[in-house]
Amino acid sequence: MKKTQEISEKKLLGIAGLGWMFDAMDVGILSFIIAALQVDWNLTGKEMGWIGSVNSIGMAVGAFVFGLLADRIGRKNVFIITLLLFSVGSGVSAMATTLSFFLLLRFFIGMGLGGELPVASTLVAESVPAEKRGRVVVLLESFWAAGWLVAALISYFVIPKFGWQMALILSALPALYALYLRMNLPDSPRYLAVEKKERLTIKESIAEVWSREHFKKTAMLWILWFSVVFSYYGMFLWLPSVMVMKGFTLIKSFQYVLIMTLAQLPGYFTAAWLIERAGRKFVLVVYLIGTALSAYFFGTADSLALLITAGVLLSFFNLGAWGALYAYTPEQYPTTIRGSSAGMAASFGRIGGIIGPLMVPYLSAQNLSITAIFTIFCIAILIGAAAVFFWGTETKQKELA
Repeated sequence: MKKTQEISEKKLLGIAGLGWMFDAMDVGILSFIIAALQVDWNLTGKEMGWIGSVNSIGMAVGAFVFGLLADRIGRKNVFIITLLLFSVGSGVSAMATTLSFFLLLRFFIGMGLGGELPVASTLVAESVPAEKRGRVVVLLESFWAAGWLVAALISYFVIPKFGWQMALILSALPALYALYLRMNLPDSPRYLAVEKKERLTIKESIAEVWSREHFKKTAMLWILWFSVVFSYYGMFLWLPSVMVMKGFTLIKSFQYVLIMTLAQLPGYFTAAWLIERAGRKFVLVVYLIGTALSAYFFGTADSLALLITAGVLLSFFNLGAWGALYAYTPEQYPTTIRGSSAGMAASFGRIGGIIGPLMVPYLSAQNLSITAIFTIFCIAILIGAAAVFFWGTETKQKELA
């Protein structure tokens, strides 16, 4: 029985992780495509910022809508719909010839991506035993680093020779294979155990998330999600472009960001190791403080060695914190509102993902230095760490309700 359960957990992790990896490939490639599109379409800084922000608008809508649907029609069904939306949209976007059409497609791709991530972590969290739930969800998140790594390799080797269109096609085609695998995936046993008459309406779910019982944890999670997503998309979508601003060529900037991306994997793996030993709060607070300090030093770096070191540490701590965030969020609520609450928190966070990418070119146009901009990200991350430290409760090995 135990061996069967382990195989089932590994299969679930592999299938969910593949989709997660392809999602990450798309977001990762987008950061490189923004830099390439600036040259091809002669984009202004503000137009470049809108590409990242429209993606986040779609993610905000998708997380909200599909999170609520996950409690109504099941985690598996939403899991399939969101990946289909993402993969088709990504493939079609390779044929875009205007910025407006590209932005429209990015919205739908964002919807699929935004809906998938909180629902996938919820499905996995509900399907594994309490003693290894945190570790497995963080390992699921580690597929994001693998996706970014593949994105960096595709961008470095494919975009300069074959163009950004080929990079998008390469990211979309494998996602269809992950879609095929998901068809035979069982739904969450906890969701299936909830009788239809016990399932809340969408209006009831929203009210319950902000009820007196859940108010404190909801406020904490929303602040945490906003600070993490705001800083992540503000910093990482602009990494190649910031390297160009600091005087490096496009090819060199791709190369250096690839080096920084490699640090994401040990960030996840150390977080996965610590999360069942030191707890969720410890990992979140420590890794967020590490992210904040790395962001500050990246902004102030005046040499290549310091820039790469700070970038490596930024990737290490930030992605480790992301893993803990996805493990921590589903553990706060009962099964009847788990999908809704995770989706709503992620949706609010995506508002930060809209503001972050727009803020960088806007403040740069106001002659604000990269140092000052990254200091803003540093402060935002520290606010998120403080919310967890003061308001968060430890959920290590807690049985889900």
